[in-house]
Amino acid sequence: MTVYLLTIGDEILIGQIVDTNSAWMSRALNQRGFRVYGKSSVADTPEAIREGLELGARHADVVILTGGLGPTKDDVTKKTLADYFDSGMSFHQETYDNIAAYFEKVGRPMPDSMVAQATLPDKAVILPNKVGSAQGMWFELAGKVYVSLPGVPFEMEYLMNRQVIPRLVERFPGKPIAHRTLLTAGAGESTIAKRLEAFEDNLPDHIKLAYLPNLGQVRLRLTGTWDGESGPAAEARLAADLDAQKAALHTLVADLVYGEEADSLEQALGRLLLERGLQFGTAESCTGGYIAHLITSVPGASAYFPGTIVSYSYEMKTKLLGVKPDTLATFGAVSAETVQEMALGALDTLEVDIALAVSGIAGPDGGTPDKPVGTVWMAVADRDRVITARHVFARDRLKNIQLTAVYGLDLVRRFLLGKVY
Repeated sequence: MTVYLLTIGDEILIGQIVDTNSAWMSRALNQRGFRVYGKSSVADTPEAIREGLELGARHADVVILTGGLGPTKDDVTKKTLADYFDSGMSFHQETYDNIAAYFEKVGRPMPDSMVAQATLPDKAVILPNKVGSAQGMWFELAGKVYVSLPGVPFEMEYLMNRQVIPRLVERFPGKPIAHRTLLTAGAGESTIAKRLEAFEDNLPDHIKLAYLPNLGQVRLRLTGTWDGESGPAAEARLAADLDAQKAALHTLVADLVYGEEADSLEQALGRLLLERGLQFGTAESCTGGYIAHLITSVPGASAYFPGTIVSYSYEMKTKLLGVKPDTLATFGAVSAETVQEMALGALDTLEVDIALAVSGIAGPDGGTPDKPVGTVWMAVADRDRVITARHVFARDRLKNIQLTAVYGLDLVRRFLLGKVY
């Protein structure tokens, strides 16, 4: 069964908000064996919505719309759907009572506009929304299913989980599909693919491997589909096959794997630090505190991360981290010698067990022939040893900062695991 996603709203088209709904729905649908054929965004006009509906119906079995269901005049989705399906509009007392119960639950007075919210197309199957005022609607026409959902993300997710996906599973029973994902850092897509050539060649026909690269990281996703019968037994066999292939894949890239599924590098490093009872600190120059931001985005990071030192200038490197003026004069701020002293200084200043230091030329200016824009030196130190690494990234400032953070955190992870080479 195929699905087309249609998001409605001028605010999406002008870049005022980002369409996160489509990404969430794509993941949720794919996990249940439904294939998303395509997605698009259209304006809040009847003409644009009708064209979107027709486009989706040409290519998919199901069209799911989000947005345009509010009580204001610029939200025209409901009336457009009524016209599209040649349906009248009627006041639904049950829906009105549900909306009233919602407002009572959240302790807010119900505005008069909620009468309009409870006036719905006669031909729609109403999908009750208990976390908001805009109800979901289910239409069927010429063998196609059309579902209209509110654009507020948590309301959309509530209706998808409670109403839409269960109905789609019943309406379009399909073959089982499942995924297993390994998360890697420290090597590029082509390098990993070369290592996995034989593994890919020997995968069974019902399992495929996909490479999903991001800055400094690559997701390795195994997707399995089971042809023929469906049901719990088929799903169990597929899960067993995927688990076996994931274990084999992990063995081949064990040095690169930091986590699975929806994990993050900063979460993985945090767990490692907690397991070993270590305190970790950073000394940042070119990243300006971005590494600390990633670390502290993980709940509970205070248990292992007391803080960072952002030492952007020569003076701060000397004053806060004890970097020798002679080192800076001789080798410069972007050098192995400087980041070594920064890391060792951070150990003492922050009173931590392990420290990461980074210094580089983020750009867009400041490069030299021997140190072009994108050059970054980093060092990891504990009380017994210090190691350094050099990278030359891109000419884009933001990407250089992000890549420095990823490679720096991965260097700490490897340092702790004894996998630095």
